Amino acid sequence: MTTLALTVTDSATMLRRNLKRAVRYPGLTLIVAALPIVFLLLFVYVFGGTLGAGLGLPSGGRAEYLDYVAPGILVLAITGGAQGTAIGIAMDMTEGIIARFRTMSIARGSVLTGHVVGAVIQTMVGLTLVVAVALLIGFRPGANAVEWLAVAGVLAMTSFALSWLSIAMGLHTKTVEAASNLPMPLMLLPFFGSGFVPVESMPAALRWFAENQPFTPIIETVRGLLTGTAIGSSGLVATAWCVGIALVGYLWARRNYERRPAR
Repeated sequence: MTTLALTVTDSATMLRRNLKRAVRYPGLTLIVAALPIVFLLLFVYVFGGTLGAGLGLPSGGRAEYLDYVAPGILVLAITGGAQGTAIGIAMDMTEGIIARFRTMSIARGSVLTGHVVGAVIQTMVGLTLVVAVALLIGFRPGANAVEWLAVAGVLAMTSFALSWLSIAMGLHTKTVEAASNLPMPLMLLPFFGSGFVPVESMPAALRWFAENQPFTPIIETVRGLLTGTAIGSSGLVATAWCVGIALVGYLWARRNYERRPAR
């Protein structure tokens, strides 16, 4: 077999290992969906009437606000998945599993690849739960089948990028506790973007930050696809952000994996 074929085979083996662990410990998948669902219900049923009216829609209210906030909740769920990914790789490091893998005749990159692909699959399952709850409480997107596929692609792309970054964070930390804390700022960024209120309603300085951080174009792309409206340049900007984050995360993760001894 060629080197590429061996790497793919070893990565598939590592992926199966991570998926089996996800099935054995479903709490991590539920965590991806649980907090976003709580926020969804909170913002729709507690703040939705007021915030919906403030959006300036003809019949502003909870229903309109649900359509507005759902994309932000989906992106928030992805950031929660990144925290679980960092915890997972940190656990492997502290429990010595990585040290065992290093003594085996397997492609070194397959360990990280298995974690990343497994994290994306686990996150997409969690997002499915979030979408199901949103539909149950009245979310009615106008997207067609192609636009739904595009939404899934954008969310998977975002999860892939954040998974590499969170893998790097997990490898960088010395304890599982630190690994659980380092990705937490990512969970705050959707709140300081267009996830919950339009950026036009923010003060000038905060508006500038919201317009120039990665999650705003991602949220706007998902929102435009779900509502069937034009996304403008948001799709290209979101893709550029994801590529940049994935590249930085990959290089950082590979450097940490190669240079740091397994604990």
